[in-house]
Order: sequence, then structure tokens, then C-alpha cells
Amino acid sequence: MLINLKSTNMELTPAIHDYVIKRVTNLEKLLSKIEEKGGEVNVNFEVAKSTNHHKSGEVFHADCLINIRGEKFYSSADEEDMYAAIDRVKENLFREISKNKDRKQTLFRRGAQSVKKMLKGLSKRNPFTSKY
Repeated sequence: MLINLKSTNMELTPAIHDYVIKRVTNLEKLLSKIEEKGGEVNVNFEVAKSTNHHKSGEVFHADCLINIRGEKFYSSADEEDMYAAIDRVKENLFREISKNKDRKQTLFRRGAQSVKKMLKGLSKRNPFTSKY
């Protein structure tokens, strides 16, 4: 997994760097199987201070773009606390990646059940052309 970390309008301290790396490696539970199959995972993470003149409100911004074999997953968040923004981005990406994974498994399972019915003679529908 290749992780690119960028900061804008603020200094990237080792504490921030370690926190982002820790959150991204929590996503590795989902991404590890993809890497084992030879897929490449690129993570571009950006933390930023919105503007220098803000004193209150949503000051910190976090962006993350994950590229998995051509599929892109993106999330961003604005929060008063930088660590909260990073956490929200991680949660959104975890939800989005797992939803995509579950969707693929469901579609595969539905197709396999359709082929099985056709082979048993229970259905005349051809699963490959969706015609009867």
C-alpha cells in the first residue's frame, strides 16, 4: 500500500502523521485481500487548515482518495478538531469500501443462483442474456 500524505496551510507534525497512518492502516483490514491478489492500493490523504483567519467554526479539513485497481473511493470532512475530521473520513471510507465489497458479493451470488436454477431446469431464463 502506497500512502501519500499532504498538509496545506499548516505544519505536518509527527503526531499528525502517525495518527493519519494509524487510521489508514485500520482500513487495511479491507484492503489486505486485494493486495494479496496482486492489486495495487494507492492512498492520497490531505489534511488542511481551511484558512488562516478563522478562529472558530469548521477550521480543519481532511480529504482522502483511495485508488484500488482503477476504482476510486473519496471522502472529505470539515470539523473543528483535526483528529475528528480524520476519524470521520476514515469512517466514511470504511463504509463505502465495505458497501462496494458486499455489493459485488451479492451480485456474484445472485448470478450463481440463477445459473444453478437454469441447470436444474427450474427456470428457463438465461442468466447471461436475461431472456427466457
